[in-house]
Amino acid sequence: MRHRNAGFKLGRNTSHRRATLRNLVTSIVLMDRIETTITKAKASKPLVERMITLGKRGDVHARRQAAAYLMTPESVDRLFSVVAPRYSSRNGGYTRVTRTGARKGDAAEMAFIELLGAEQELNEKAQKRAEVRTKKREELQKQLEEQNAQGGEEGQES
Repeated sequence: MRHRNAGFKLGRNTSHRRATLRNLVTSIVLMDRIETTITKAKASKPLVERMITLGKRGDVHARRQAAAYLMTPESVDRLFSVVAPRYSSRNGGYTRVTRTGARKGDAAEMAFIELLGAEQELNEKAQKRAEVRTKKREELQKQLEEQNAQGGEEGQES
């Protein structure tokens, strides 16, 4: 019986589970959206919300508590300067878990866990990636054309 046994074990010992969740929370704060298993997403959701609540408090003690949990100083800075002010008028419910289907290798159920209100930032990132991708494609096309032109010249000379 599992009476009064709350929490997710995630198939890990205590220290490994704590480290995994700390890494997930840090990644969510830095990236606004990550893809992970549904169970890990559900386990990390209350921790992310607690970090955002600390960020909304904004005092020195809250910053130190967040720094003790998050893995990098950049994530602490981003939490207090970018993420927490986004939710100043919202009381909880900062994250969303969206199921994405089964992973190919082991058929684990996958999900996105994302911060609400980050859609604009994520769209900007996607546009930048698309621009970089098209720029690289154009450069490769130019290189191929130059190589073809040089190969044609060498074929005519001999």
